[in-house]
Amino acid sequence: MSRTSHLIVVLFLAASLGTPGFAQDPSIRLGNEIPPEVDTIYERGLGYLSRAQSEDGSWRSRSEHGITGICLMAFLASGEDPNFGSHRHHIKGAIRSIITGQETDTGFFPNSMYHHGFAMLALAEAYGVVDEETLWDGTEKEGVRRSIAETLGLAIQLAVTAQQANRWGGWRYSPTSTDADTSVTGSVLMGLLACRNAGLTVPDAVIETAITYMQRNTASSGFVAYSGGLGGGGESMARSAVATLVYAVGHKRETEEFTAALSHISARLDHKETAHTHYFYYYMAQALYQGNPEAWDQWNRSNAAMLAEQQSPDGSFPGSYGEAYGTAMSLLSLALNYRFLPIYERF
Repeated sequence: MSRTSHLIVVLFLAASLGTPGFAQDPSIRLGNEIPPEVDTIYERGLGYLSRAQSEDGSWRSRSEHGITGICLMAFLASGEDPNFGSHRHHIKGAIRSIITGQETDTGFFPNSMYHHGFAMLALAEAYGVVDEETLWDGTEKEGVRRSIAETLGLAIQLAVTAQQANRWGGWRYSPTSTDADTSVTGSVLMGLLACRNAGLTVPDAVIETAITYMQRNTASSGFVAYSGGLGGGGESMARSAVATLVYAVGHKRETEEFTAALSHISARLDHKETAHTHYFYYYMAQALYQGNPEAWDQWNRSNAAMLAEQQSPDGSFPGSYGEAYGTAMSLLSLALNYRFLPIYERF
């Protein structure tokens, strides 16, 4: 059964049985027809990721848990069953790797707050859908088992503590940084928003303070500064997409900053990012989907066609942080066609 057919069956059953986990109306979730190349790209990409995963469940290295989180989300985002599906071992291995790699004394996911944010986001999306009774396989060291909720609780507290020590109210690369930038702040903020959406306790003040930091760096043109205030960091469509996304998920659609950032990216659907391209694909897809579904549909079809041409014979995509990163980010830029992750629901 194709992923598209699988989605239709799942949505039909959810509607018939009144399953509470499906908050959106099926017609909204399904949207328009999925571009035909998406299923092929996704299957080949997951095949590559399944072969590239290390024995410890990570991708690339255990000190970069954000990349493992991104790869984990790529599996979950297309509807892979984490308990009985063909990739359940890859999913559970990734979750174990993230949990055991967390610094237990601080709650930090190394090796930067970028990775901390993406690891939080991935675990929050796995929380509640993974049967934790079967998560651990008995090969782990004694004392390392923690539930996903416990792990996220530690991670949330680390983010809170780091923000309290930051004079700007955002985050930078280190938990002890006193400066901030909109890119790292967006990553951590999306992780916290996912935790809150999953029912975990995240102080409202932490969310509001971080969003205020993003607003201070968003110009009326929709330009979003990197750090140091407006005019800093040069033009970046990716940062405008990050801001659009956090405003939407953070329930700030009524703000001038959301309107400006969304208008900025919606008017530039043919933009080609020259640096960190997969990062741009990832955020552009989500931002347009949240704010401008018609523009997303147009951009999505163009993105799918482009990725079909770029995909390597082994299913991978090259990336600035390696093939696993490039592949997972490329797949996640297509994953809104399936709409399985809670973070992909329209807010």
